[in-house]
Amino acid sequence: MNARQLALLALQKIERQNAYADLVLEHLLAHSRLIPADRHLVSELVYGVTRRRRTLDALIDCFARRSAHQQPPDLRLILHLGLYQLAFLDHIPPSAAIHTSVELARQVGLGSLTGVVNGILRAYQRQALDGAEKDPLKPLQDTLPTDPIQALGIRHSFPDWLVRLWWERLGPAETEQLCAWFNRAPHLDLRVNPLRADVNKVIQALAEVGIPASPIPEVPGALRLGRPAGDIRALPGFAQGWWSVQDASAQQVVHWLDPQPGERVIDCCAAPGGKTTHMAEQMQDRGEIWALDRHPHRLRRLEENVQRLGLRSIRPLAIDLLSLSAAAEPPAPLPPWQSADRVLLDAPCSGLGTLHRHADARWRQTPDQVQELAHLQGRLLQVAARWLKPGRLLVYATCTLHPAENEAVIQSFLNRHPHWAAEGDPLLIWPHHQDRDGFFIQRLRRCD
Repeated sequence: MNARQLALLALQKIERQNAYADLVLEHLLAHSRLIPADRHLVSELVYGVTRRRRTLDALIDCFARRSAHQQPPDLRLILHLGLYQLAFLDHIPPSAAIHTSVELARQVGLGSLTGVVNGILRAYQRQALDGAEKDPLKPLQDTLPTDPIQALGIRHSFPDWLVRLWWERLGPAETEQLCAWFNRAPHLDLRVNPLRADVNKVIQALAEVGIPASPIPEVPGALRLGRPAGDIRALPGFAQGWWSVQDASAQQVVHWLDPQPGERVIDCCAAPGGKTTHMAEQMQDRGEIWALDRHPHRLRRLEENVQRLGLRSIRPLAIDLLSLSAAAEPPAPLPPWQSADRVLLDAPCSGLGTLHRHADARWRQTPDQVQELAHLQGRLLQVAARWLKPGRLLVYATCTLHPAENEAVIQSFLNRHPHWAAEGDPLLIWPHHQDRDGFFIQRLRRCD
């Protein structure tokens, strides 16, 4: 298969099987023989079309006799691919985008509809791209709804409920900035392992293979790569454990926890282990870190990273924390209640601060699911808090921007536990302000 055929196959699986885009891509690319440039194109097409689905449907509606949702499923996906290339990929000539889309229709048995594909894409090209002022969304100007939230949702391809959530917190201008940020390709950040390397050593090694990297001033030990890096495992320092891939916002969680050498720390939802291994590095690999997670297969990834980074202080254990909520004491080999110096609850969440990384998350999450997650987060916080010694620190963190999963969970916990207090204001990272993943981080102190 060529790149566009593979992209179409991936989109078919995502649509028909309700499969996750990243898992589908990982599987298909692992079994392909495409050159790196074509692999990158497949990823760009699949993630881009998935992100921009609502906008692309609206463009189809502008030019087709039947709405996007009335089109044959494969034809709709082929039009998505063609329109995405025309509207959002400047490096692909319009003629190539149109020709390859027509050929895709022929290859999947839609030969009688190749004229439809050609006609819609050429009509879009004439209206949006020809002339001095190129405007990819020009065809939508006269068709957008008068409701500003719906209009913004169509232009930037988000569900209305999510746009409304941000609109009420940020206002219209910043909501548009945030939507635009989430439609960008994600950065790649590294976390340098100070037990095996330093920032300058990693920068120099990457520069020797043509990968520029620069420090992120507000996050010690963090680097941002200046261009796509291809196969991460092939980069200098990966096999030697010099660094790990981790967004700068996620790195900030452990800096807020501030674990010290010799302490006992419990990471309650640890897999795949980015924050767990960061703790061990910050503690000079001295002390005891319990890495708990309910999913054994995800803990295996943590164990692989522990080996690569050369760490010895981490104790992975597969366990469902909610099964402990009624127990008098945790079962062996878990530490007893009130025995930990620090506790991290990086809670399962909706991921609404990482929508640029998870292209289909904006379509998967719903307000009802957010409420279910908030209930789960509250229960997990109840369990996590029992491990902490009096006077010590717990950090609650999520990679979502939804107040029901953040401020509301904290306030509910504090209302029921008068001997606990929030230590300072939370850190709420807005991606369009700080150019990194959205995160919520709150310190809690046990005061009895």
